Amino acid sequence: MDLQFNQREDKNKLQVSDLKKKLAQIYLGGGKKKIEKHKESGKMTARERIDYLLDKDRPSVEIGAFAGYEMYEDEGGCPAGGVVVVIGYVSGKQCIVVANDATVKAGAWFPISGKKNLRAQEIAIENRLPIIYLVDSAGVYLPMQAEIFPDKEHFGRIFRNNAVMSSMGITQIAAVMGSCVAGGAYLPIMSDEALIVDKTGSIFLAGSYLVKAAIGEDIDNETLGGATTHCEISGVTDYKAKNDQDALDKIRSIVDKIGDFDKAGYNRSTPAPPAEDEDEIYGILPVSRAEQYDMHDIIKRLVDHSEYEEYKEGYGKTIICCYARIDGWAVGIVANQRKVVKSKKEGMQFGGVIYSDSADKATRFIANCNQKKIPLVFLQDVTGFMVGSKSEHGGIIKDGAKMVNAVSNSVVPKFTVVIGNSYGAGNYAMCGKAYDPRLIFAWPSARLAVMGGEQAAKVLLQIEEASLKKKGEVIDEKAKKDLLTKIEERYDRQTSPYYAAARLWTDAVIDPKDTRKWISMGIEAANHSPIEKSYNPGVIQV
Repeated sequence: MDLQFNQREDKNKLQVSDLKKKLAQIYLGGGKKKIEKHKESGKMTARERIDYLLDKDRPSVEIGAFAGYEMYEDEGGCPAGGVVVVIGYVSGKQCIVVANDATVKAGAWFPISGKKNLRAQEIAIENRLPIIYLVDSAGVYLPMQAEIFPDKEHFGRIFRNNAVMSSMGITQIAAVMGSCVAGGAYLPIMSDEALIVDKTGSIFLAGSYLVKAAIGEDIDNETLGGATTHCEISGVTDYKAKNDQDALDKIRSIVDKIGDFDKAGYNRSTPAPPAEDEDEIYGILPVSRAEQYDMHDIIKRLVDHSEYEEYKEGYGKTIICCYARIDGWAVGIVANQRKVVKSKKEGMQFGGVIYSDSADKATRFIANCNQKKIPLVFLQDVTGFMVGSKSEHGGIIKDGAKMVNAVSNSVVPKFTVVIGNSYGAGNYAMCGKAYDPRLIFAWPSARLAVMGGEQAAKVLLQIEEASLKKKGEVIDEKAKKDLLTKIEERYDRQTSPYYAAARLWTDAVIDPKDTRKWISMGIEAANHSPIEKSYNPGVIQV
């Protein structure tokens, strides 16, 4: 191995180590003291409940672990958005599990909590996956109620989705394992089957204090809305559980009886690991996002046997299109080439830039994958579309629009991995969040922004300078340098993969070596939902 490889390996392994440290802190939820207090009441934590529920010998992936990261600092923080969402297996069936973390503000709903719950439901709807709710929540976080209550994508949308999923035949099971109050009380009851844990679970539209204030009635919470009340008097819940473990055992038993599903029919053969060493990814990825590398080397470490069939290999070289298998699943890969390439038609082309010929090739390849019913995997490391008179006169906007059109109207499931840069319209063409990938996740090396940090900082500096000049202020070279540094630091923080994941622009930040698992589980989930319409790209300018 050469020195450059070792330097890159050290940098990327440090980034993965930092990722794991951040996750370990997030996994503590509201902190050790809150966890101890939670357990004193006889309850398991949200993560313990999920671990107990899921099959032990099967893989799982967590959606939105970084939701709320470094947000709401004035409110004391909201680790993981106060809710844990995992795709895993229950009694052999792939499901999505949503568990309130009552150690975080008693499981109260922050704005990001609502967004994360809606993302979980979106995954269930798109893939027709059974969804299991483990409810333990004090309801909306009142100091921020205006940001979660009334709008289309706010709290109430969750109950609308409950109804939609029911009409679609998607199984929904809810276990009330703690508080379930006010509007939140509708979630378990709009599920197909509802369980409640004796003595710790409770459901009511208004608790005893509010009942006393509203109508003067004296009643305790257990009598008002406990397990005995709802299993024997109101009939609101279907099963009474003795404790958390008993409730989770009942859920496993219920899921075990669910019938098979209609399959989309994506092609899968016997899974095989890459022939090339996956650990070498760390030495291939550059230290600087401006450095070059060959994306073929990454692909070889993600696909079965390190084998792929490249489409139009000699044309449009700044995008690699190829057929391969990942964990046995047939996939079509669309990846940005990050090294300088030579085109017989265009001459030298910069790596990571989308040119007209590259966009044309990707458009055709996406159409082919739709025709063959092959899921698409986008590997993003893109700085944008080529600019300048030659590109503009050659119709780069038209060719870029073709590619965006193809991505937008694709009917096969799409999965996006943000490996490095994800800038500007390149993010869109390479299936960014706005283009409905079934899952979108980033490596610690990722950067998401309108443009690169250095370029953006210089533009912002020019704007700031112009503003100061209008006020009659003169800025010397030292002040200019300090201002540029401050702008770069702020901009770099906002391009971080953790900043994006905190706001659910991506579903996760992952160790690159987990990429195959995420894609495989994503395609297996998508296989639950047969394609119901044909690929039609609409009007395309020739």
